[in-house]
Amino acid sequence: MCKKLLLGIIFSVFLLTSVSFTQIKKMQDKDSLKKEEDSLRTQMLDEGTEELLTVDSLRAADSVKLSLLQAEIEKLKSTDNLSKQRLLQQIDSVRKQDSLRKEELRQKIQLRKDETPGFPVILGYDTLFVVYTRIGSFTIAQRAESISNKILQIAERHDYDSSKLTLRISDRPEIIYDNIIIITITEEDAIWNESTSELLAEKYKTIINNAVFKHKEDTSLTSWLIRLGKALLIIIALAGLLKGLSKLFILINKKIFSLKGTVLKGLKIKSYELWDADKQVKAVLFLAKLFKWFLVLLLIYFALLMLFGVFPGTRYIADTLLDYIIKPFMVILTGFIDFIPNLFAILVIVIITKYLVKFVLFLAGEIEKGKLTISGFYPDWAKPTANIVRFVLYALMFVAIFPYLPGSDSPIFQGVSVFIGLLISLGSTSAVANAVAGIVITYMRPFKVGDRVKIGDVLGDVIEKSILVTRVRTTKNEDISIPNASILTGHTINYSSSSDTLGLILYTTVTIGYDVPWQKVQELLINAALDTEGIDKTKKPFVLQTSLDDFYVSYQLNAYTNLPNQMAQLYSRLHQQIQDKFNEAGVEIMSPHYGAIRDGSTVTLPPDYLPKDYKAPEINLKINKDK
Repeated sequence: MCKKLLLGIIFSVFLLTSVSFTQIKKMQDKDSLKKEEDSLRTQMLDEGTEELLTVDSLRAADSVKLSLLQAEIEKLKSTDNLSKQRLLQQIDSVRKQDSLRKEELRQKIQLRKDETPGFPVILGYDTLFVVYTRIGSFTIAQRAESISNKILQIAERHDYDSSKLTLRISDRPEIIYDNIIIITITEEDAIWNESTSELLAEKYKTIINNAVFKHKEDTSLTSWLIRLGKALLIIIALAGLLKGLSKLFILINKKIFSLKGTVLKGLKIKSYELWDADKQVKAVLFLAKLFKWFLVLLLIYFALLMLFGVFPGTRYIADTLLDYIIKPFMVILTGFIDFIPNLFAILVIVIITKYLVKFVLFLAGEIEKGKLTISGFYPDWAKPTANIVRFVLYALMFVAIFPYLPGSDSPIFQGVSVFIGLLISLGSTSAVANAVAGIVITYMRPFKVGDRVKIGDVLGDVIEKSILVTRVRTTKNEDISIPNASILTGHTINYSSSSDTLGLILYTTVTIGYDVPWQKVQELLINAALDTEGIDKTKKPFVLQTSLDDFYVSYQLNAYTNLPNQMAQLYSRLHQQIQDKFNEAGVEIMSPHYGAIRDGSTVTLPPDYLPKDYKAPEINLKINKDK
């Protein structure tokens, strides 16, 4: 444990050192880059302030002129009222002109405010205030640097006395320390800061005094010792927390092992074991290990944050590390707050759509049950129509919601949407054709679920109708999926559609010789149909003599049934009854390729139907002697 603790401390110090060197290198790069930026910015600001200086020089000239006029008034005798009146009018004119020029200066400064960042006055690592205007031959950057150097010079004096930091009010207020003029406040400075020269000077004086005391406190030996003590406490606390965290997770791992076979007993899906207990324990241990390292890195991160925050020279690193956490969180929080109005709009659209879909499904259910009837609208249309309306409502909901989604107007989001749409359009030609055919078939009503149909060469019962395919189960229990597009372009025979009303006619053909009277044949066929289970007895069977062939007559038996799903069984039972009836009557059923010589041949009846003393006749041949 001590080794781990030592390694943790060494890692923290190494990380602290590496980050420090990295930040120093970054600061050096930033300094060189900042010098270039400052040079360009100084040039831009100086060019921009030329216009302000022109106005300021005119005001200075007005001030001189005003002083001269005041001096002339003082020289006049008390009796020279006309000259005095003339000078007072000139003074009033100069003051009005100066007021107009002051307002012009204010407006021009106001226009430049948003595009002028200014140059900071710095002590240590803190920005005290920002300078926006030049003075005399100093550029803005030179002026800010000069003020910063004077404040640093005063702050490094061991005999600093705040009482010596005074404010001298003259034409331009000045902040002085022991005869050192730190800064002269111009009227342009006051206008930039939306204040008066005197108030701005008082404000800067307080800021400078507080900054000097803070700088002395930060750079004192006592403060450094306190900071070193704080840093040591942070490292010790980090080591203690890491040690405690390690012990805690040892206990957690033991607890995980103890749960094997009870809580952690694997994962089964019915009889299939997806995960056994050992694999589940390993997975939980792995997750616990990941969580442990997450906590370790989090502790080290916050320890570094506090360590860098202890020392003034590395506080900007602490601020950077803190920004890594705060900025993403604030971006997410701000984005969520900004998204709240859109979220309410989305919720309203979703709720309205939800209840519209419920209403449509309710109507469809009532129509399907027959409680609600609409002229020309069949009950079996209810469910597919409800599905189509539901799809349309959800599509409209998505279209309405889309503009409220975050990032919906971004080029990436739009590009992905176009790409997905292109993929769907290129890859779903047949799917769209089948979907359209499915909708058409629904409203054509060629069959419904449960009907016995023949689609092409497929004979069976319809077990499912979907938007893309129709599934048919054959008499051999084969489930066949038929694309709706092929159904629409082919022909379909429905055996069930009229079976309940007109009845489905089963028909079969037998061939009987000319020696049997047709009345007897028809009687036998009708009796066979009536005795067949599943044949509708309420509708009388009938026989059609379809052809008179060379050796026999073709008789077609037609019988009604309302059980189309049992066609195969009914045909089998009907053929059995025909055989039995004809055998009982002693009538032979002659197939198209059957022939017999009557003299000497045995009849084709089964032995059970022949007399017990039956014998095949002998062959009698006659020879013509004349030939």
